[in-house]
Amino acid sequence: MIKGITWIRPARSAEEFDALESFFSVLGFEPGKGWDDEINRGRPFLAPLGNLEFVHGTIRATADTLIEVTALDDVRRVVEHWLTKHLTASEVTKRITATEDTHWKSRAFTVEPVQGIKFAFWEWLDPLKGKPAALDGDLVANGMKFAIIVARWNAVITERLLQGALDCLHRSGVRKGDIELLRVPGSWEIPAAARAIAETKRVDGIVTLGCLLRGETDHFEAIYNEVARGIGQSQQETGVPHSFGVLTCDTLEQALDRAGLKAGNKGFEAAAAAIEMVSLKRKISSDESAGQEASQ
Repeated sequence: MIKGITWIRPARSAEEFDALESFFSVLGFEPGKGWDDEINRGRPFLAPLGNLEFVHGTIRATADTLIEVTALDDVRRVVEHWLTKHLTASEVTKRITATEDTHWKSRAFTVEPVQGIKFAFWEWLDPLKGKPAALDGDLVANGMKFAIIVARWNAVITERLLQGALDCLHRSGVRKGDIELLRVPGSWEIPAAARAIAETKRVDGIVTLGCLLRGETDHFEAIYNEVARGIGQSQQETGVPHSFGVLTCDTLEQALDRAGLKAGNKGFEAAAAAIEMVSLKRKISSDESAGQEASQ
């Protein structure tokens, strides 16, 4: 019966509200459905896992909101960058603690983005719990270059996907000048454009965005199969990561839901996938180079 937990933290002023919204946005949280009325406004931020935890005894938390992450040092760099943009140098040192080991087998630091509101970011010292180590990508995209290919057909959907993709890239550290936007007539033309830009090798990853709606004929499936095959083939043959953000829906309502209304924004998700795959590719290349040097 229980669906989710929402913990509401009132902001004491408009300036504090704006600061907290900015702080959580740069960290890459998925934005929820915000709201505004004549008096109030709200900006929810979503995470894959939420907990409501009660404790008793000698344990004392340094903050009443604990946020578990998988790359604590990367998160700290983002937080420090945000602090230096919004606070003086002397204030920065007061608002963030050192990263230290805790008594509950983790590493953590505490940050106070606005006066009186603290957040603790932490990660397990042994996140794998004895399981085999896995190499995975990060969502920190500083220095990466991307191309976004977006179809004009069904623009009421694809423009929403585009805004979601741009939002994700900017939040993850991609500069505006490092994003190339290519518009094509429809989803059918996406693979050709993807191949053309991938072969130039001037971008690290490609985000493909389109929308196909099922009609009364088999045309829908014929187009979809070729678009999917073409994008996959371009990725495999050029070695440039491509993410798949082409919606295939029965109705316009389904597409709208997947373009930001009810089921998240698939453009945002496609951009996040592209960032992660570029990061993973770089890690694989780095490991290969390290292995070659060690063998020499």
